[in-house]
Amino acid sequence: MRIIFMGSPEFSVPVLDALADASHDIAAVYCQPPRPAGRGKKDRPTPVQARAEELGLPVRHPTSLRSPEEQQAFAALHADVAVVVAYGLILPKPILDAPAQGCLNIHASLLPRWRGAAPIHRAIMAGDTETGICIMQMEEGLDTGPVLLRRATPIGATETTAQLHDRLSQMGAALITEALDRLDQLTPEPQPEEGVTYAAKIDKAEARVDWTRPAAEIDRQIRGLSPFPGAWCALDGQRLKLLASRLAPGSGQPGAVLDDALTIACGDGAVQITRLQKAGSKAQDAGEFLRGNPLPPGTQLD
Repeated sequence: MRIIFMGSPEFSVPVLDALADASHDIAAVYCQPPRPAGRGKKDRPTPVQARAEELGLPVRHPTSLRSPEEQQAFAALHADVAVVVAYGLILPKPILDAPAQGCLNIHASLLPRWRGAAPIHRAIMAGDTETGICIMQMEEGLDTGPVLLRRATPIGATETTAQLHDRLSQMGAALITEALDRLDQLTPEPQPEEGVTYAAKIDKAEARVDWTRPAAEIDRQIRGLSPFPGAWCALDGQRLKLLASRLAPGSGQPGAVLDDALTIACGDGAVQITRLQKAGSKAQDAGEFLRGNPLPPGTQLD
């Protein structure tokens, strides 16, 4: 098929690779424009742009798709379908209508649960036991279109957003390849009106750990916000980013270190921190961290 690919972050790269490996004709790759990054604040291309250029594919990165000129340029590609995954721009109706068979979105949740910007984070933070991938026909509403294919997967008890992100990215690549192969045979299923939830964009204000909360909630917060923005607490006035955890037996003053394995008391129960990062240092597993930064039982985290 003749395809327009639209995506920007690392999550989208395996999908682009899968489409290229399947020998589809990729007419153009659309992504977000390069933006200043790093210490030198030099413009850095998105992961999708970097990969598309390695593959020798034409790249476009308009700041908007609302102008008649951009819409005409998009339509002039005469695509059979557009594949969209974490692109980052609203697609106006002329864009949605331009490909002969419309625009297909790869969404990282079991719709209608977790429509919106941060479905992976929100699924873990809410304590969901499963999530998945949906291939959806796009329409003007926010993730409201009918679903062509869906595939579920369990969420591990200690899985972080980073880990689940990578698994779902590979699942999305496999599922869109299957969907394109069977496109004429698939029946779009309207999303049910019941069970709609919205995955609001993550706010950095959500990242501060309140040790008086139950351990189950803090564990989900730590795993759901890892690696970005990273749940955090304070140790001797310095920020300590918490990147992985598990529930553990124990009780005590909320925020108190209970043992030599970095088990921390919560308002109800305890969590064991298994990976963390001190300000100005690299991320470390708990054992490695404690060798250089001993936190004896009784140490108080704020």
